[in-house]
Parts: sequence; structure tokens; C-alpha cells
Amino acid sequence: MALFNWVFARSNGGEFVLRIEDTDQARSTDESEQAIYQSLKWLGLDWDQGPDVGGQAGPYRQSERREIYSQHIQQLLEQGDAFYCFCSKERLDEVRREQQAAKQTTRYDGHCTNLDKTEVEARVAAGESHVIRMKVPETGECVFHDRLRGEITIPYEQVDMQVLIKADGMPTYHFAVVVDDHAMDITHILRGEEWINSVPKHVLLYQYFGWQMPEMIHLPLLRNPDQSKLSKRKNPTGINYFRDAGYLPEALLNYLALMGWSMPNEEEIFNLDQMIADFDVDRISVRGPIFDLEKLNWMNGQYLRALDAHEFAQRVGEWLLNFDRLASLVPLVQERTERLSDLAPMTDYLLGDVSTPAAEDFQIKGLEQSDVARILFHMLNLVETADDWQSDALFAACKARADHLEFKFRDFLAPIFLALSGRAVSLPLFDSMAFLGREITRDRLRRALNVLGVSGKQMKKLEKELPSA
Repeated sequence: MALFNWVFARSNGGEFVLRIEDTDQARSTDESEQAIYQSLKWLGLDWDQGPDVGGQAGPYRQSERREIYSQHIQQLLEQGDAFYCFCSKERLDEVRREQQAAKQTTRYDGHCTNLDKTEVEARVAAGESHVIRMKVPETGECVFHDRLRGEITIPYEQVDMQVLIKADGMPTYHFAVVVDDHAMDITHILRGEEWINSVPKHVLLYQYFGWQMPEMIHLPLLRNPDQSKLSKRKNPTGINYFRDAGYLPEALLNYLALMGWSMPNEEEIFNLDQMIADFDVDRISVRGPIFDLEKLNWMNGQYLRALDAHEFAQRVGEWLLNFDRLASLVPLVQERTERLSDLAPMTDYLLGDVSTPAAEDFQIKGLEQSDVARILFHMLNLVETADDWQSDALFAACKARADHLEFKFRDFLAPIFLALSGRAVSLPLFDSMAFLGREITRDRLRRALNVLGVSGKQMKKLEKELPSA
């Protein structure tokens, strides 16, 4: 999405705006924000406005724009286009169950839409927990135009009375994005097709405020070879994975450019400048493109072989032996090294890929095969949910999970060592995970589960064992 937005802006003489949408305080961290900067910079996708470069429409973190949202929500309340909702989670859950039983669209039932103003003021003043929702017509249809898909019609009976301001006072995505797009003079919105059903909420907000809506361009989602939505459970999806695995940024961008678009002459190998010169948004196909790692590997190989010897050596050095990467490796190996030549066999699984052990290799003393699958599944869950990717924090999280599953810690770690390093004994596990990074760690665990033949149905069953948040 970032690539297509960036190329669209550059090809039309526009500006590319980087906005940090961090209204979900639990999921938004400094680490996640830095990962966005690092990924885009590595790919060479620069921005004209953003938190770190400034701009006339800042601030560019939504968490720093609360006063702006407060002013706009007050306008909607005064117009009668938004209302306070005091419904408890228990009541909302019960309404949802009743609607599901009746095979109706699950949506808010309007319980608080007509509360007396005096009562609302008294309950708010008393500190009663509440949210602010938008009003949605009970009848009629929302008709809007998408650049690639033409006219789309969605009945209002399928549109929920969206929460605009959460109980913690933060705006939801749907409210903040509309206010910010208008304030930042966004003219075109290129985003994934999964947002199409949310467009009526945005259309209503633009109408309530009397603003002109940007042009909508919903791009197709990337698919796995089985046509399922691209998922980190089936394929690596984080940019850092491709960087750390030795892909060239220009090769990755070239490949991503082919996901739903093509050059007029159907040429497959091209750079960003060529894409900008020939880009036509109307050439984007709405059919879900297949993300094929084998095709990406082929393309990356084309780029590598096109380098001259000097530049190839430079790229290897930047990837393998850049100072920051080497500095983080030194504490792991220095005290265990007698000769510099010891480094290669000691660190091969950290600096390169590993062959995933065969299923029979996971026959670990004291563990049934089902135990191994459980441990690797739970470790994959920890990788996906860990807030802190430091060695000590990873140790504490694994220890807690081993205790939860009632495994001896040593037994819990054994299959993880094997999955990540391809060997039973390696450098310290948690230091190795910190060095490998979240994406490569996730990929190796996922590959191990595939080798063991753990099905989606088995994973659903194992999900029931996960500790509650």
C-alpha cells in the first residue's frame, strides 16, 4: 500500500504524507513506529510530511491530535449526528448474540440514541463510562464510487453505529482518519479492499461535516498460492524479514509493483523511476495477486547477478558485516571463540538461513510429538504477541509459558533450539532470538510446524490453551 501511494504521489507531482495512526494505545509502541521508519527508509520510500520531517498539517501522530478530534466530535454532538452511549459490554454482547441467533447483521441497536440531554449530562458529569457513536440512517443506501470498481452500493441497515470516541477518550480509526485526511488535504486514498465495507461510515462523516470526500481507490489484497489472504502464519509478511534474509530492496519493490499492476510493455524488471514514469492507477487489476516467494527469489537473483563484482561485495558487506549487526553479535561469540575461523560454524544459523529439521529430528527425549507441536505453537504465539524483544524479556515470557503448560523449562526450550538453529545445541537461545529478530524467528517456527504437519484445525484447538490476556 505504501509503495502504490508513494508512486501515485510521485507520478502526479503530489506529496506523500506519513501519518502514525496510534489511537490503539495497547498496540502502538515506539518500537512499532521505529519499524515503520526503518522499513520505508530501507526501501527508499521517502515522505514529504511526517512526524520526523514536519509539515504544515502536523502533528502527524494521531495520539498528539486529541484536541483537534475533541473540537470535531463536539460539532457532531451539537448537530445531533453523534450521541453518547453508556451501554455495558455485557449488554452489547447480549444484543450481538440475539442478532446472530436471528441471522441478522450484528450492529448497535440504537439503545442510547434518544436519551434525554439532561440525563446524558448528569451521567457524563458523574463519571459514568461511555463512548460516543455516530448516527446512521435506519433506511436507505450509501452509494459511492471507487476508481477501480465503479459504483458500489451498501444498505445502511448493514452499517454499524460506529464508535467515534472510545471510553479512554481516544478516537477510533474511522473518526480520526476522516478528520485527518481533510485537515491534511488528502486528495486520494489508496488502501486495501478490506476497507470497502467501512466506506459508508466515512461517507456519512464527510457529509455531516460538509466536506468533499477524497477519491477512493481500493487495491486488491495479496493472496497466498491457495488464494487465502496473505497471512504471517503462512508466509513472512514483515519488511524486516526480507531485509534480514538478504533480499535487495529494489528487487522487493519491483516484485511488489507487479502485485496487481504491470508496465505497459509487460516488462518484469524495472526500477522505481521507470514505474513512476509509466504509472497509471487505472491499470491496477482488482483480482487478488498471488505472493509467490519462489518468484520473488528468482527476481532477487536477477538483481544480484546484475551487480558488478565490486557492488556485489559491497552489498554482502552491508548485509552481513555492517557494524551495528556485527556489534550485536560480538557479545554472543567473543567469550566462546579461540580462533576467528570458529565464527563461521558457530554463527551460520544467525547469519544465513537454515534447513528446517525433518519431522524425525523433533523426536526429543521426554517429549511426545504432540508436546513438540504444542510448544512450537505456543512459542509462535509468544513471538507474535511479545511487546519487548529483548533477551531478558523473552526469557521471562518463555518461562511463564512453560509454567502455564506445566513443562520443565529445559524440555520446553529443546524443540525451540532445534527449530531456530537446526541443531540441538547452539548459542544462548534468547540472545539468538534477539539477534535474529521477530520476523525470522516467526518464520523458522512456522516452518517447523509445517514440517510436523500441524494443521489449521489443530492450531484452532491449541488456541484454546493460550493464557488469557
